[in-house]
Amino acid sequence: MRNDYRKGFADQTNEIIAPSLHVKGIIPDWLSGTLLRNGPARFRLEDKTLNHWFDGLAMLHKFDIANGRVGYANKFLESPAFRAAKDGKMQYAEFATDPCRSLFKRIAQVFTGSTPGANANVSIGKIAERFVAQTEGPVQVAFHEETLRTIGIVSYGDALKGQLTTAHPHYDHGSQFNYLLNFGRQSTYNIYTLPDGSSERRLVGSYQTDRPSYMHSFGLSQKYVVLMEFPLVVNPVSMLLRGKPFIANYTWEPQRGTRFSLVDRDTGGVKHAHTDEAWFGFHHVNSADHDGKIDFDMIVYPDADVVQYFYLNSLLNGPNHGVYPQNELRRFTIDVSAGTVSSRRLADYSGELPRINYARCNGQTYQYVYAAGLTKGGESAIFDSVVKFDLAGDIREWKQEGHYPGEPVFVARPDAQLEDDGILLSVVLDAPANNSYLLLLDARDLSEIARATVPQHVPFGFHGAYVPS
Repeated sequence: MRNDYRKGFADQTNEIIAPSLHVKGIIPDWLSGTLLRNGPARFRLEDKTLNHWFDGLAMLHKFDIANGRVGYANKFLESPAFRAAKDGKMQYAEFATDPCRSLFKRIAQVFTGSTPGANANVSIGKIAERFVAQTEGPVQVAFHEETLRTIGIVSYGDALKGQLTTAHPHYDHGSQFNYLLNFGRQSTYNIYTLPDGSSERRLVGSYQTDRPSYMHSFGLSQKYVVLMEFPLVVNPVSMLLRGKPFIANYTWEPQRGTRFSLVDRDTGGVKHAHTDEAWFGFHHVNSADHDGKIDFDMIVYPDADVVQYFYLNSLLNGPNHGVYPQNELRRFTIDVSAGTVSSRRLADYSGELPRINYARCNGQTYQYVYAAGLTKGGESAIFDSVVKFDLAGDIREWKQEGHYPGEPVFVARPDAQLEDDGILLSVVLDAPANNSYLLLLDARDLSEIARATVPQHVPFGFHGAYVPS
């Protein structure tokens, strides 16, 4: 059925432990580890229905894989926002939903660093040897990777201040990289590193802007941290006065074009490049330096309408639901000295939630991108395939009618010599059966290896991480 994807946005309030899932196929003996997943699982509270896919209360999931068997467990992240919801209230602002708050409370939450709802429903990372659920707010929530029990909000041992970050830090040479945006009349992007095992962030460089851009991710080459500043921008001062949800304060101003800000990883120096073309995107794929230039690959949209598309009322019930906005995988080549940008399309196929062989290829030249795809030529409402982009020109896909895959996480085969020698792990909604399963695909040709069925549905989520045993 055309609308059966909507089951992926249904609340899931059951927390279960299933030590052994039914497996169809044979799981390779070498695959031994845990896939951790994060995403929203509850949108309907007693006093309010949340507006947007990005607003739902965070739920953690784990798939333990060993000896040809798969176990599953799920648990809500017990954030302040979740605890307030247990009392039937929405107390904290989310991406596109905001409780009625006074001007004083809005100022307190945005500018003074008061504890936010910490509904960290986007991705999984590590800080000071602890696994954390991550979101775009600067407050991350630690949890126990075996029990999924919430430990608490992580405190940083430094003086960096800011209200916005990304849930997609990069990792290289024993440190993670990210930026922290500090709102003000002149807002400041602080680019920092966080060494493994530490909770003290170290400033790499910073620069100011009058209108900060909404950026969900950024790029990291061997020489530069690269921020692609889309013309979806905000006036931080007016944001306080308008009383609107966070993302509703941003405006699309295509006349600005798109700016690339390049922060030197060694010196902290900042350079900028610009194109008159207006682009928007959520997910950076990879960046690489060559001959004074940077190749910056990203999945982009011609405008920011996709943000509106993910409002649940229109996505599930509106007259235009069911047709996902078209996007493309595109390479932006930045001439560092000249400050110019050229671009070209890498693949004629829409996809999202891209992954690569990160350990081997991040910041390097590479060949393969994996993504949750949207069948070419169709009218998909949400991701309905797993797609492999070969940057040499070939495209492969896995698809089954009524089945909706999430992000495909690449796991390399031990001692693999080739970039695509490994397995993809994706959590798939089986809409006709009203449950989900963990799908294992051969990353070389997307042939199915196995699937392990969960005895309930897993709501559409965002990102995860594989942790080898």
